[in-house]
Amino acid sequence: MKPAPEGVPVSDLIDQAIAELGDWRGEILAKLRKLIHEADPDVVEEWKWGKPVWSHAGILCTGETYKAYVKTTFAKGASVPDPSGLFNSSLDGNVRRAIDFRRDEAFDEAAFKDLIRAAVAVNTAGKKK
Repeated sequence: MKPAPEGVPVSDLIDQAIAELGDWRGEILAKLRKLIHEADPDVVEEWKWGKPVWSHAGILCTGETYKAYVKTTFAKGASVPDPSGLFNSSLDGNVRRAIDFRRDEAFDEAAFKDLIRAAVAVNTAGKKK
């Protein structure tokens, strides 16, 4: 994925990135995006570091695509409760946690939405509304 051209809406950039993938990775990224919006209707889409980023009172997660998987990295994942055990990557760090989504692997969509909501709660804890 490339840097954001000036003046292009972020939603268009994400749509374009998904379309350019043209395979299962684009399908997964589109599904994750939809789930993020369902979990947090107030989420803000951004384009940073050449990839989609979803924020609410700070970064919730990024959407990264690789040859063998799609990754969501939760910026404060180490502080986000994960009772369903979805986090399967970057488990050794003190701050971030990630989920690698591989082709044809099912995942618990409700649990993913719970992680998004929990990440929002972490970001908004102690902040004035």
